[in-house]
Amino acid sequence: MNQDWGHLVHNMSKRLAPSMAKDHPNLPVIKEEGCYYYGLDGKTYLDFTSGIATTNVGHRHPKVVEAIKKGADELAHGPSGVIIYESILTLADRLAEKLPGELDCFFFANSGTEAIEGAIKLAKHVTKRPYIVSFIGCFHGRSMGALSVTTSKSKYRKFQQPHGSYQVPYANTAEAPNGIDPETYVVEQLEKDFKRLFNHQVTPEEVAAVIVEPVLGEGGYIIPPKAWLKKVREICDQHNILLIFDEVQTGFGRTGEMFAAQTFEVTPDIMAIAKGIANGLPLSATVASHELMQQWPLGSHGTTFGGNPIACHAALAVLDVIEEENILQNTKEVGAYAVEQLQKLKAKHSVIGEIRAVGLMIGIEIVHPTSGEPNGEALFEILDLALEKGVLFYFCGNNSEVIRMIPPLTVTKEQIDDGLKMLDEAISIYEEKTL
Repeated sequence: MNQDWGHLVHNMSKRLAPSMAKDHPNLPVIKEEGCYYYGLDGKTYLDFTSGIATTNVGHRHPKVVEAIKKGADELAHGPSGVIIYESILTLADRLAEKLPGELDCFFFANSGTEAIEGAIKLAKHVTKRPYIVSFIGCFHGRSMGALSVTTSKSKYRKFQQPHGSYQVPYANTAEAPNGIDPETYVVEQLEKDFKRLFNHQVTPEEVAAVIVEPVLGEGGYIIPPKAWLKKVREICDQHNILLIFDEVQTGFGRTGEMFAAQTFEVTPDIMAIAKGIANGLPLSATVASHELMQQWPLGSHGTTFGGNPIACHAALAVLDVIEEENILQNTKEVGAYAVEQLQKLKAKHSVIGEIRAVGLMIGIEIVHPTSGEPNGEALFEILDLALEKGVLFYFCGNNSEVIRMIPPLTVTKEQIDDGLKMLDEAISIYEEKTL
């Protein structure tokens, strides 16, 4: 081990805030390539996290690296508005062709949270209404505006409870009583929840927007029926409420289409996009129709670093790679294959609960074998054992009970086999120790 590197890692907790230095597993790496991290310890790790659904076309894709270098030869910084440059304008044109409906006008920023902040501000400015409705379990970021609609874990809001929002339950087909069609059940519950909200807490005339993750991300990879999201759209239309999709994690091919809005056949009024947009460089956007965005005048929002020219070059390369390498088709085919193999593991291991998947956005629930209750303690033991074998996963869920399997969308069936073999071995070791 490089002694200087090792010293830095050892003293990490002195220099980095706990909220930055205490995540899991803090694997020291020296290089990344494709679907792999190369560790400071000399080992190679198969990465099934893709930077938390960010490096969708693989780590350091050659075309993206080339675009970054080209961009750095031209401009390192905007700021957009003071100057203007080709990469941001070309990116806006290219994205407008990929987004659903009339979502064709952009405010570029740096992160998913910033895109959410922009979406909330846009909705309130346009409607002149004060409140936002979000769904219990959704994660939208941790700045104060985004935090007001984030409810995946109460610890995120501890000592800084925000105001100006109301919450209703997210779709959960597992709660449907025996004999009741799960899709019908969650749609009917949604109608009841909104009726109760509007009757007792806030009138619909006061609600600027409803914001929703089309697939529940940090909250546990819950996948709603199409009919449920269509009903959300219908309720918004009924009351002239804007619909915001948080596609920070689901965008850029993760669900098998460019955006989950296309997967679920529901078009929002406003969308927040980030993560996979520039394959790891800081870039995001609040997106709406030209008509809606023109009601958000100069001075009502702003940015210094948003739409960085180098990041825009990277994003253009990402769009090229998605098209040229048939990334969406690979996501569908390899995602379906991964689910087939995971179902075999579920039949073998009693600690595996539900397998939740759309495209290559896959959640593997870890449970107590006897009760079926969420088992976050077991999850972290399994993740550590899997890392020892050589594969990196992440976690999600209110109790950290769901393994988040989100490999780069370039992943092959052979790499899926390798990763799941290591997961299988890790679970077997855990079960031998505890069951």
